[in-house]
Amino acid sequence: MLQSMTGFGKAIKDFENKKITVEIRTLNSKQADISAKIPALYREKEMELRNLLTQNLKRGKIELNFWIEENESTSSVVLNMPVINDYYHQLQETANFLNRDIKKENILEIIMRMPEVLKTELKELDENEWTQILKTVDEALIDIKKFRLQEGKVLQEDFDKRVHTIEELLDKIEPFEKERITKVKERIKQHFQDNIKDVEIDQNRFEQELIYYLEKFDITEEKVRLKNHCNYFRQTLSEKESQGKKLGFISQEIGREINTLGSKANHSEIQKIVVQMKDELEKIKEQVLNVL
Repeated sequence: MLQSMTGFGKAIKDFENKKITVEIRTLNSKQADISAKIPALYREKEMELRNLLTQNLKRGKIELNFWIEENESTSSVVLNMPVINDYYHQLQETANFLNRDIKKENILEIIMRMPEVLKTELKELDENEWTQILKTVDEALIDIKKFRLQEGKVLQEDFDKRVHTIEELLDKIEPFEKERITKVKERIKQHFQDNIKDVEIDQNRFEQELIYYLEKFDITEEKVRLKNHCNYFRQTLSEKESQGKKLGFISQEIGREINTLGSKANHSEIQKIVVQMKDELEKIKEQVLNVL
């Protein structure tokens, strides 16, 4: 099934006294271009996350954000009791030495302004929590794949419509083909009559040369190849795996045949039809860039 490279997925999981939130955004890109914003504690797991994203999303500009919120007040900043105790005894000794009476409340107020009274406890990576994070990432990936499939369905409908339009335009060329050849013949004959009056012309040889010349304007092969490319494009749309790059190659081949039709047209109405084909194809090429 066709998948878009544009997508958004989000998942939230409660674990113990924490809330884990994961968001994944994707845009179109030729390769897997990943940026990850994760808590510093889990920075060592970044490569594992990148591999997981690449395996599941294949390619595109991928942005991963996840953060962890504490549901309860569990500050990592704590009092440094050995330092506080040391400050207290030093202040008491100083007061005794100076024969000054100092209240315990005042001592505490002084101590709390001293350096290194507060310390930040360094947390260690919790493997159980990491397992829950990976599960949350998996849920966000499922969500973004659904989004990509929905967008892919819209793209597929648009591609079907535009390829069908190209095929209809191709059928519109046929009524002008005989008229086109007739006009070319008349133009060549008139050219000879106007410029070569006193020379005797071998009519059989002239007809042979005329046929050879007109074969260069024949567009039968281009029409057949264009129909085949359109059919192949439609078959590729229906493949089990999304084939964005393959669709891009086929659209290039379609473009080559349309350009050849235009160069051989030699007829104003056919040229107009070719321009309409090119317009539809350009819209296809723009959208193919967004297909996985």
